[in-house]
Amino acid sequence: MAIKPAVNGCANCSPLDLNNNYVQIINGKVAPTAQTRHGLNPANLKPKPEVPVATEADVDAAVAAAKEAFKTWSKVPYEERRKAVLAYADAIDQLRTEFRDLLISEQGKPIPQADSETDCAISWIRGMADIKLPEDLIEENEHRTVITRHTPIGVVAAIIPWNFPLLLATGKIAPALLTGNVIIVKPSPFTPYCGLKLVELAQRFFPPGVVQSLSGDDNLGPWLTSHPGVDKISFTGSTTTGKRVMESASKTLKRVTLELGGNDPAIVFPDVDVDAVAQKVAFYAFLNSGQVCIPTTPLLTARLTAQICLNLKRLYVHESIYEPFKAALVKHVQSYTLGDGSQPGISHGPVQNSMQFERVKTFFDDIEKQGWKVACGGKIEPSPGYFITPTVIDRPPEDSRIVVEEPFGPIVPLLTFTTEEEVIERANNTNMGLGASVWTNDLSRASRVARQLQAGNIWINTHFDLSPMAPFGGHKESGIGSEWGANGLKAFCNVQTLFLNKKVVTAA
Repeated sequence: MAIKPAVNGCANCSPLDLNNNYVQIINGKVAPTAQTRHGLNPANLKPKPEVPVATEADVDAAVAAAKEAFKTWSKVPYEERRKAVLAYADAIDQLRTEFRDLLISEQGKPIPQADSETDCAISWIRGMADIKLPEDLIEENEHRTVITRHTPIGVVAAIIPWNFPLLLATGKIAPALLTGNVIIVKPSPFTPYCGLKLVELAQRFFPPGVVQSLSGDDNLGPWLTSHPGVDKISFTGSTTTGKRVMESASKTLKRVTLELGGNDPAIVFPDVDVDAVAQKVAFYAFLNSGQVCIPTTPLLTARLTAQICLNLKRLYVHESIYEPFKAALVKHVQSYTLGDGSQPGISHGPVQNSMQFERVKTFFDDIEKQGWKVACGGKIEPSPGYFITPTVIDRPPEDSRIVVEEPFGPIVPLLTFTTEEEVIERANNTNMGLGASVWTNDLSRASRVARQLQAGNIWINTHFDLSPMAPFGGHKESGIGSEWGANGLKAFCNVQTLFLNKKVVTAA
């Protein structure tokens, strides 16, 4: 399917081909590179098309073009920026099937999850376009008027991870543009394809230099984070890499938003419907094969919201229902169908890349080394792709790697607890603080426990029911700042206070 531009674009542009010719865009034009590389389809390890490998000179050129474009884009009235952003969302919507299929082939997720991510990528743009940042009147009297306003920061570098390459790209592009910034999108080297096509499509709706892309290897991120012409970094990824991003950005006092890793606990009290909750907990633990900072579930289009699931990493179940809960959990996990996500009927796809595959395998090596008891799964069967059977570890030690670290793969510990006070302390005993959930029919207890958990996002009887209208961010080493909602848009702005003195200045 091909679309024609609606706003700010050329009426005679050739149709956008999502299956071929993956290019980076600098100053509105294709920017070829001498060196190229390619990604792999993680389900079959077949090579995908070549993509550019940017040079440091490309970074300099993109930043220079962005700074020039910022001079005019930042002065475009908000309603005109909003109109262009919404037209861009409509264009993505017209290509949603093609974007979904491209997402499946580069990331590996099954059709239903790819459908959901694609819908959410569009919904997130539209949702954030409904958020306004009006000027605030702080003081008004006969002497002066004091107003606070939010002004764009400048050149934003968006560093996108490989687990949700479509949603997390649009989730950074939209707020940056709405607030008057310009943006350079750097997709993950593992999943560059959706990000490059999003930026290519954007050229039909925004002036040259407003939305650019750079595709590269491991050198590209540090070039962006250290570049003196980049004013803000919006990064989603691991805590380890996030610390390096912050260190690099600090040298020029760049603004940063860091959405990092998590070690999310689920606390299940004994008054729940065991089978129903076990089914939901299994879903949230193994969605996207456990590779989740921010995955998605079915879109609620009427409210422009979506349920977005953060993987559960630690499952705490009250000892009185532990055995029946374990049996129900195992039943649901064993019903999953592992395979190539492009095929119908597949519930779980592969791990996305070899680096993550090898890391997750070390946890499986520890099953025998540490003597962990396996409730289900526990083996990695030979296959052409990066497939790992969903695995539940039965009551490992509290200080074991599977409890303390984030595997970022389809293996989770199932643990018991006795008292409310004890499980709160154990849930908080981590350097991470992205999300947590409490499962109980006693809503007063749920609220009491939730307010004591140290995380940026807490859910009752679900996990990660999000909206583009609400801020999302982590505590502790799970991040700095927030994305989405009014808070997320403000993160792309400087705060400016105007002191308007009403007294006329006269000569002494």
